[in-house]
Amino acid sequence: RQRWRADGRALRKLPMHVGLVVTEEEPSYADMASLVVWCMAVGISYVSVYDHNGIFKKNNSRLMDEILKQQQELLGLDCSKYAVEFANHDKTGQVLNCQSTLKVLSPEDGKADIVKAAQNFCQLVAQQQRTHSDLDVNMLDNLLSSTNGFPDPDLVLKFGPVDSTLGFLPWHIRLTEIISLPSHLNISYEDFFSALHHYAACEQRWGK
Repeated sequence: RQRWRADGRALRKLPMHVGLVVTEEEPSYADMASLVVWCMAVGISYVSVYDHNGIFKKNNSRLMDEILKQQQELLGLDCSKYAVEFANHDKTGQVLNCQSTLKVLSPEDGKADIVKAAQNFCQLVAQQQRTHSDLDVNMLDNLLSSTNGFPDPDLVLKFGPVDSTLGFLPWHIRLTEIISLPSHLNISYEDFFSALHHYAACEQRWGK
């Protein structure tokens, strides 16, 4: 535990929000749980889990059980308790004993969420509560529901051979650093920390 905390403090910069995106066909609950717990251990505040088939979201109880099991084994009970928030809001009672917040996302929280936001805005215009000139970046941010209360991801770790994030929050990752890894299956902590180290060394020019 002390090594993980020290690793987090040693990085020049630590992402506040990490997206874990699996493009492989058969997601592993145990390996994804390890990644989530490692994020907690080094001090990352927000974690999003995504696969393009929505398997983790459909079976989020199974994922949560695996995270809780590994968290107790690896971290113990020495962190403050924080409620886990799911994007589909059906798991409000479970608690993770660490200062991280988790959301499990699926494609419906990406492009479909933008379509819904556009529909809601058009309805506001039709009701004369807004005008078309009110639509800007901040307005769209407010209308999007999938990551309310979450900052945009600083870093996406994409796992698998597909050279795409496959619909993961297309609006929110316009300034996100994306690092590709061959697979999340049997991933080691060293591989995970190496990706964080790579992110810390990146110079982000924000489009300049």
